[in-house]
Amino acid sequence: MKALITAGGRATRLRPITYTINKHLIPLANKPMLWNAIEKLAEVGIKEIGINVNVGETEIQKSCGDGSRWGVKLTYIEQVGGPKGLAHIIKNARPFLGDEPFVFYLGDNIILGSLKRFVDRFKDGKLNGLLALAKVRDPQRFGVPEIRDGKIVRVEEKPQQPKSNYAVTGIYVYDSNVFKAADAIPPSPRGEYEISDVHTWLIEHGFAIGYEEITGWWKDTGKPEDLIEGNHLLLDEMTNEQAKVEGEVAEGAMLTGRVKVGKGTRIGDHVVIRGPVIIGENCVIENSYIGPYTAIGNRVEIYNAEVEHSVIFDDVDINCSARVVDSLIGHNATVSSAQATWPSGHRLIVGDNSIVEL
Repeated sequence: MKALITAGGRATRLRPITYTINKHLIPLANKPMLWNAIEKLAEVGIKEIGINVNVGETEIQKSCGDGSRWGVKLTYIEQVGGPKGLAHIIKNARPFLGDEPFVFYLGDNIILGSLKRFVDRFKDGKLNGLLALAKVRDPQRFGVPEIRDGKIVRVEEKPQQPKSNYAVTGIYVYDSNVFKAADAIPPSPRGEYEISDVHTWLIEHGFAIGYEEITGWWKDTGKPEDLIEGNHLLLDEMTNEQAKVEGEVAEGAMLTGRVKVGKGTRIGDHVVIRGPVIIGENCVIENSYIGPYTAIGNRVEIYNAEVEHSVIFDDVDINCSARVVDSLIGHNATVSSAQATWPSGHRLIVGDNSIVEL
């Protein structure tokens, strides 16, 4: 069995962060989000993984390499023709996938736990397709299955009146019959080849489409708050064995819970850190409080501040007598006190789609 991961698109809802970084490389728990998908697939024994990327993409290749760190072989597949929907991505990857069954994994999805039961359900049920479903509060944002007598009879894409409170998540397993459906469906009114139409076509033409509900956590990271929650979920998975302190911690500092501290990092005397927290390499933290579910990148300096439930990218400088919560702070950003300079007031350089609370 092979796998295909999506890592294209422009992620306009995550700007300004995604002006300078591919969404799938945004660090969650201090690892690029895309790595989480590769790890999950490698865990179930998949050895060949294709990654769908934008035409001209180079950063994902630099980040993931040839896949040897996970014991897999990575093949990069450019999304020729531009973004035309998930079914188009499958069609575009057919030379790589061949006639083997495969896992289709949307690279901006975070799932806790193993994919094994989804693969096993597909194989044991002799299915042509398997959809991973999750109960959600807002099914209008997703593909929504209509289920009768325990079977999916139709899938609608972003319906105004959902037939269930389930979302089709970004994890699917298919055999080669999916290509028949992808070739047969017309583009939707928005000009895309919808994966929901593929599923409905397969059902209407007598193919066996099953489902398995995700009983643990699943998150589609389409919005900034989703990224923060995805980071939260991944930090929850950090084990005591992984929470190693490799940096220098002063005697007066207090670390409780699962806290991981990278090499070259210095934690000063007047610092309180409550895990789960992960701190990268070569950071400096002085006179500050770092609260649960915070991921701090490499070469970050934090002075006189409180940071909690946030994602701090590399090379950030925070020096302010303020509490920072539920925040994404991008690479090389500076957060300083409004009282430190004259004239008094709040100085802002704010990009598109930013959120600022003063």
